[in-house]
Amino acid sequence: PSVDMIPARFAPILQEMEPLAARFREAGHRLFLVGGTVRDLLVGAADTNTDFSTIDFDATTTATPEDIKRIVSPIADALWTQGERFGTIGLKIGDRTYEITTHRAEAYSPDSRKPEVQFATDIDVDLSRRDFTINAMALEITSESPTLVDPFGGAADLMTGVLRTPLSPQESFSDDPLRMLRAARFISQLDATPEPALVEAVTAMADRLTIVSAERVRIEFDRLMTTTKPSKGLWFLFDTGLVDHFLPELRLMRLEQDPIHRHKDVLTHTLAVVENVQLQDDREFDFRITRLAALYHDVGKPRTRGFKEGKGVTFHHHEVVGARMTRERMKVMKYPTDDIDAVSELVAISGRFHTYQMGWTDSAVRRYVRDAGKYLPELNVLVRCDCTTRNEKKAKILARRMDEMEDRIAELMQKEELAALRPELDGVQVMELLDVPAGPAVGAALDFMMEIRLEEGILGEEVITQRLREWWSANAESVMNTKRSGRRRSE
Repeated sequence: PSVDMIPARFAPILQEMEPLAARFREAGHRLFLVGGTVRDLLVGAADTNTDFSTIDFDATTTATPEDIKRIVSPIADALWTQGERFGTIGLKIGDRTYEITTHRAEAYSPDSRKPEVQFATDIDVDLSRRDFTINAMALEITSESPTLVDPFGGAADLMTGVLRTPLSPQESFSDDPLRMLRAARFISQLDATPEPALVEAVTAMADRLTIVSAERVRIEFDRLMTTTKPSKGLWFLFDTGLVDHFLPELRLMRLEQDPIHRHKDVLTHTLAVVENVQLQDDREFDFRITRLAALYHDVGKPRTRGFKEGKGVTFHHHEVVGARMTRERMKVMKYPTDDIDAVSELVAISGRFHTYQMGWTDSAVRRYVRDAGKYLPELNVLVRCDCTTRNEKKAKILARRMDEMEDRIAELMQKEELAALRPELDGVQVMELLDVPAGPAVGAALDFMMEIRLEEGILGEEVITQRLREWWSANAESVMNTKRSGRRRSE
């Protein structure tokens, strides 16, 4: 297509890239904007949540890596060559980062995670090696007018919502098995429908995902989980069996009945909760972490089916088990420790809201806030989104109870330092008042005062000091005996 057929939203990008394009043009080489940037510009930023002012741009060229360095050096503010052996040179011009890669025609060996790099001179060959037709489009910016190169019908697929591979899906997924997981992201992100041949190939080749590093799988999975409507892609992962190779717990959730939420299985309810978690203008919370917590919040139910309340088993025993399973799975997927701690803690406390059935007393609010800790915003969103009932009356009741709880939190926040719940006296003050050394006695005293703090709020230093002295007078002997007994056992 000529420049007249290029959407107007391309204009700022083309203007920004013109100095770079001019350098390649003068050197006798062709330069193409390529990949996701072209796709998202064609579909429109509003539909993909893409902020073009902040993303990096990918380009491909007929120039060799050595030529690229020579061409861009005079105008680049920074240059890096870590990817040079793969044909990629990175550079920064102003606030924009670019990666420019020589046309490639690489192929992967059957058991390799890395490509055998071969350079090409034809843009069509380069595009044929890309994952999907919607990403196998390029915009030449060194021609007389910007020209869309679309040899595999990616623009039409983008408009009609079809997901296909440029070559056969077997060849594409053999080249890079992570593309099978990436398919799920685009199914959700673009509300695309995969062609039957693609579904068949993923189903037949799902076990090939095992050669992909856990880090790459985790990064791609997070991209799926942060799309606006991830459930369509998640069902694709389940139906093709791909999910069994990195998140097998979902298979058990599909088999487990969920009579409480009136779904035929826990997985159906879970994916509905995941979809309920959406970005909100009036709330600040960690969207990705809350989405992951929604995915895992009932993962323990299949493991605790048939458990009855009793010794060592609580009403929310499945959440304790689920938190442990979440931690183990996220470790295998190489999530950062902070992510693992956040998601597993949210899973562990996801049902805490429902333990308060008699109204939101000051004590109940303090305990809820204490239990949530720094994850209070995420927990509140998760609790609201956990309501997937079609019973409008029940949904309104839950929403009203959540509103009441958040109102009570706001009220107590004004009266007390609710965000930092702690005993009114610290450990040093306890040691001075009770004339005891650091150790279990201090811990017991702090626990006693923390219980008062939760039940009664802030009493003031004079009152809490008196209460502490009275407690110590009545309990010192038993506390110290417990300390000595513990020491004997350790010896």
